[in-house]
Amino acid sequence: MTKAGCEWVGDIFPWLRAVTNPVVAPAGGGDWTRPMTTGGEVSMELTERISPTTRPRILILNAALAGAEGNTARWLEQARAELFAGAELDEVVLAGLGAETFASLESRLRAADGFWFATGTHWDGWSSPLQRFLEDATPAECTDIWLGKPAAVLVTEHSTGGKGVLSRLQGVLVTLGCAIPPCSGLVLAWSALLARRHDAEAAEDFWGADDLGIVAHNLLAAAGQRRLDWRVWPVDREDFKRVWAE
Repeated sequence: MTKAGCEWVGDIFPWLRAVTNPVVAPAGGGDWTRPMTTGGEVSMELTERISPTTRPRILILNAALAGAEGNTARWLEQARAELFAGAELDEVVLAGLGAETFASLESRLRAADGFWFATGTHWDGWSSPLQRFLEDATPAECTDIWLGKPAAVLVTEHSTGGKGVLSRLQGVLVTLGCAIPPCSGLVLAWSALLARRHDAEAAEDFWGADDLGIVAHNLLAAAGQRRLDWRVWPVDREDFKRVWAE
């Protein structure tokens, strides 16, 4: 399947006209900054509860094969706009030449208070860069990099398969040690957007771009909570490499 087939494009992002100058932390984990954007709103009640000194740090991990291009990246523009009033944002891209790896991101992952993972759908699975990232993260299972930190998930798809990707990815993140807030994962499908255009009332219950605001609110609400005293079971960080076939 071509990149165009996996990452559908078109004039389905009118809100992009309202989003300008997204600013993220520099490569290498420099200062966290608020993106200078307009558009998108976190609820005023939540924003008023988050002071500048307690603003949670959210790390957005774009694992789409198209990287900074394509649909996943465009929807993440709106996600940033929804988050900026209540968070300090950093964003990384896991695909392409010179892309970040788990090893290069350890300090930024550890500094984050929460995460937003995003991927396309490829043959009923997430992207290969995300698979590599998760494999490399295995030794860090249940460490302070992940433990108790909330994780949101955005999956994009051309037609089908995304819901299975979403559910399985949330399961992996929980096993790594993340917390999954309520209503913090969604699938944005080209087919659903076309259905909304055709019959908005009939497609009212389909996930849409407006649901990104709900995900953003719940991620911020969870990231702003006091960290609990979680316990972890013993984790073997070496033996998973053992050759056991005889």
